Amino acid sequence: MDGFPDNRLPAHGLDADAVLDRMEVLRADDRDWRGGRVFSLVYNAGDDVLDLLERASNLYSAENALNTMVFPSLGWMQNDIVTITTGLLGADRMPGDEGGGVGGFLTSGGTESLLQATKTARDWGRAERGTGRPNMVLATSAHAAFEKASHYFDVESRRVPVRGDFAADVDAMADAMDDDTVLVVGSAPSYPQGVIDPIPELAGLAAERGILCHVDACLGGFILPFLGRLGHVTKAWDLAVPGVSSISADLHKYGYASKGVSVILYRDRALAGLQPFITTNWLGGLYGSPSMAGTRPAGPIAAGWAVLHYLGEDGYLRLAEDAHQAATAIKSAIVRIPGLAIRGAPDATVFAFGGALEGAAPDTFALGDALAERGGWFFDRQSPPDSLHATVHAGHRAVADQLVADLDAVTGELLSSGARAKDRGTTYGTI
Repeated sequence: MDGFPDNRLPAHGLDADAVLDRMEVLRADDRDWRGGRVFSLVYNAGDDVLDLLERASNLYSAENALNTMVFPSLGWMQNDIVTITTGLLGADRMPGDEGGGVGGFLTSGGTESLLQATKTARDWGRAERGTGRPNMVLATSAHAAFEKASHYFDVESRRVPVRGDFAADVDAMADAMDDDTVLVVGSAPSYPQGVIDPIPELAGLAAERGILCHVDACLGGFILPFLGRLGHVTKAWDLAVPGVSSISADLHKYGYASKGVSVILYRDRALAGLQPFITTNWLGGLYGSPSMAGTRPAGPIAAGWAVLHYLGEDGYLRLAEDAHQAATAIKSAIVRIPGLAIRGAPDATVFAFGGALEGAAPDTFALGDALAERGGWFFDRQSPPDSLHATVHAGHRAVADQLVADLDAVTGELLSSGARAKDRGTTYGTI
């Protein structure tokens, strides 16, 4: 960066204020998520929550959750987070006493949770069915992290096109299965279009075939339970659905915790027992870890535990309603404004939109550029089809009307000018 020395360790340490000043300069071009202008990656529940997260994380800035015998408080907090999540994700509505057998772990985020779900299914297939070359069947809308899991763990990914409403096609997925299928995947909701897949049908299909079913609720796991209680979501999607063998939910998304903490739960502890790694095959004694990482930062665990207890049920209900109201206002405007359309039928507070696919419409990516130029709004780009992705959280309720006004204005301008974006890139993650 201009004005900074070359990338060498300074010969002499800098004053702490000088270091922080340089960091402020470095972040000058970062997007304004605190002002509600970013509809991606960050979830804001307010300054009071941000302050709590910072204070809780700082209390555990040096601790390591690798060994909870050294730091038993971290073991206790992890167990408490898993137990709370178990209740939120339907264990208390499972038949009989099945809910008491649910087990799970914390991971660093949604990607790691999906990696673990895939690895566990692979190991289950080997142990229970002697599967040599396992495969998993999933819709094209399922998260990209499953492709990473496929690559890492040598589990073939069989992607099946979605229906016209962007939901998983159960019949087509059934046709893609064979004797080596160990896992079927459903999303609640899918990241690209925010659609809850037909989980009862997918889980029923898995049960019929005698295989595992994972529900990727990384995005929805900490908002769908509250939207359900508020009457905004009625679809079945969680552990209470027969045949769902595992489920994941990110506390650092709509749980409004610091990055990165996610939860993965298994219907029974025997299946959960396939996830951890344990070895004594070295000179250092027994080594065990519940997830991919060895060293595990304690700050996110502490912040995640803190925010659950700070917000409580009433706080999450309030935040869910705020997010719902903001998303409803924005979606209603998109439906109303000529030339715009929502992709599919999103079920919650995540959706994709852009120029209508029929008739006069603005170029979708030019629309995103115009919104950024006019009001500093940021939406991720997606394709196919070309669309802008909106993750609407509670912090957006205060700015929804302003976004709607800007959206109305720039759409009219683009319909008149016919301008198209030169940059057609759709990068979601970077290297």
